Amino acid sequence: MAPVQTPATREDRIACSLSDGEVVERVKAGDTALFEVLMRRYNQRVYRVARSILGNDSEAEDVMQEAYVRAYVHLDQFANRASFPTWLTKIAVYEALARARRSNRFDALDAESELPLRDAAAPAPADRDPERQMFDHEMKTLLEAAIDSLSHDYRAVFVLREVEGLTTAETAECLGVSEDVVKTRLSRARSLLRDELYHRAGSTSPDAFQFHLTRCDRVVNAVLRKIALSDRSH
Repeated sequence: MAPVQTPATREDRIACSLSDGEVVERVKAGDTALFEVLMRRYNQRVYRVARSILGNDSEAEDVMQEAYVRAYVHLDQFANRASFPTWLTKIAVYEALARARRSNRFDALDAESELPLRDAAAPAPADRDPERQMFDHEMKTLLEAAIDSLSHDYRAVFVLREVEGLTTAETAECLGVSEDVVKTRLSRARSLLRDELYHRAGSTSPDAFQFHLTRCDRVVNAVLRKIALSDRSH
């Protein structure tokens, strides 16, 4: 996510240098504050996959909180045979799909969904002139609108593969489908997006649906409060 917050202390820097597995083991051993490292490390991906299914910013944030709390509570079930981000993404997918089913909104477009705008606190790239920055922002907005027009099945595959850069195998594992299904849905998603728009905006796709620092802080703080309540109830 952008901008990246520089760790303030030596302890913070050490924590950020730990691998996912090391952080998980330390959290399980009682250093629960370190769970924040994992949240900040994967907020962007979890937000994007939740939003790709729900098509709504605020609901995606709610799902993020639910997914993080569920991951924390069930951390003992995490097996290092799978990568932590894949395991976490699968939880987020499950939570988002459950919410979509509860609202009977599968494959329905949410016409009232707001497109995320560039965060005011997020600096524009220093090496781009104002005209180029405006063009990139317009293309990013057009690309986000085009992605939002896809059904959730195609949108989730497209976001994971083309925006998040996951492999076909990783995407299949996250969504609980076969690799052939991922390939078919990705091909269909690309064909549904206008070719000229995809080719013109493809280079900016990693910037689509940014989850910026202020929103990152909001989700992290809410999850930490829920985790504290969960710990006190056990």
